[in-house]
Amino acid sequence: MDSQKKQTCRKRNGKEVSFDFKISVIDEINNGQISANYASKKYNISRSTIAYWQQKLSNFRAQSKNMSKDAELKKLREENEMLKFIKDFQQDIIIEFERVTGQELSKKYLPEHIANEIQRKKKRLTK
Repeated sequence: MDSQKKQTCRKRNGKEVSFDFKISVIDEINNGQISANYASKKYNISRSTIAYWQQKLSNFRAQSKNMSKDAELKKLREENEMLKFIKDFQQDIIIEFERVTGQELSKKYLPEHIANEIQRKKKRLTK
């Protein structure tokens, strides 16, 4: 029997490739364009390296989503504060208009809960 020596396939080291290359390989796999096995052969990368990239990339994308959710939450809080300011400003204008004209238009034209809020604000301002 001939003992054949196993040929070792020199695979690429993950540190030698760019992050963009890793993302493109993983995206091809995730989009179903190629399999992990075929990517391993095509790009001369071990399957375990590809699995490692997939794991790290999923963690990276999850962190990116969390950061964007935090940014979105911050934006919504700022917008909420701005809308509260605008609402208070509009109510002040309505109160001043009613004081000048002597007419209670807020009760007539605005929803009940807003009219009640304006009335409470009027009482606080007159104290």
